Amino acid sequence: MSEIPRTANVVIIGGGVMGASTAYHLARRGVKDILLLEKEDFFGIGATGRCAGGVRYQFATEVNIRLSLASLPMLERFKEEMGQEVDYRQCGYLFLLTNEQDIARFEHNVALQHRLGVMTEWLDGDQIRRRLPLMRLEDVLKGTFHGKDGLCDPNGVVMGYINNASRLGAKALTGVNVTGIQQAGGKITAVETDKGRIETPLVVNAAGPWAGQIGELAGVEIPITPIRRQMLTTTALPEVPADFPFVIDFAQSLYFHREGDGLLTGMSNPSEKPGYDQNVDPDWELNNLEQAAARLPLLEKAGLASHWAGLYEVTPDAHPIYGKTPLEGFYLVAGFSGHGFMHGPVSGQLMAEIILDGQASTVDVSMLDYARFSEGRLIHEYNVV
Repeated sequence: MSEIPRTANVVIIGGGVMGASTAYHLARRGVKDILLLEKEDFFGIGATGRCAGGVRYQFATEVNIRLSLASLPMLERFKEEMGQEVDYRQCGYLFLLTNEQDIARFEHNVALQHRLGVMTEWLDGDQIRRRLPLMRLEDVLKGTFHGKDGLCDPNGVVMGYINNASRLGAKALTGVNVTGIQQAGGKITAVETDKGRIETPLVVNAAGPWAGQIGELAGVEIPITPIRRQMLTTTALPEVPADFPFVIDFAQSLYFHREGDGLLTGMSNPSEKPGYDQNVDPDWELNNLEQAAARLPLLEKAGLASHWAGLYEVTPDAHPIYGKTPLEGFYLVAGFSGHGFMHGPVSGQLMAEIILDGQASTVDVSMLDYARFSEGRLIHEYNVV
């Protein structure tokens, strides 16, 4: 690691997709002396590097759909614009619906998606069973599919932004742990780290599941809860067709997608306690495998290739927080509740607009401000996996 600067115009805390995208978009707007700090030894190995890599347009609120409409095309153009391959595969998301309550809610969601230009398809149970003959889907009543949903490489996206931000003059450092945030007169004055003090008037908290801890250092309470989620990949399953979509059994929060020659599967644990534990829970993994094999019996003959756990950064309404906090100069971009990676590209652009122009213009995210929690303006997202 090179020597840490003693001053910076902007300090960004967190080297995942949010921090990297923010650094790049600020640098592209001409901001000088940007310093990005990542506590781990490599960029993007926190929440970003431990996600499933899914990207989708199928959401239940207008703002999330608009974020996807702005962000996913940025991923499509990423190799051309950033010179970095990110392997965006538009395999489609197929949500399996097994109860009338979810169907009623998805009918509302799909109507909203259509109004915004996201032409999600309705499939009946028989159409889904014909499309997924390897799966046991007798109880599936309906489903939704959008062909431009899919998968993308998180590491490629992060490093594309880091490399291009560095090319534009930003400084990005790993292995730097933030230990304090200094203020005077209600304004940010400095960031303390285990490598030294950095005087700065502006801090962007892009620390994901650890954003609350950074907030505590600044004396700002941030309503973000870290929740463990885990997944696994299998050995080769040549029977799975190349066009197998990202399949989500919505009622169970159980999902599958192709990963290399095998499959990736994960399942959200509704009883998971908040915390920072990123070790795999073997009991929940066994439950995941049992439920997955009940849906896809082919998994009974597969071996375990890898498994890992990561952290969701959950807010009370499953929407992110953008922008200012009560402490002048202390900004926040965090709380994406499991869908941050896909909205990382546009979120960095929005933060540059908020910081430099006073408000976001590419997508109106004014309703996703910090003050909404104290003012009772929550906007709940239904399509959380």
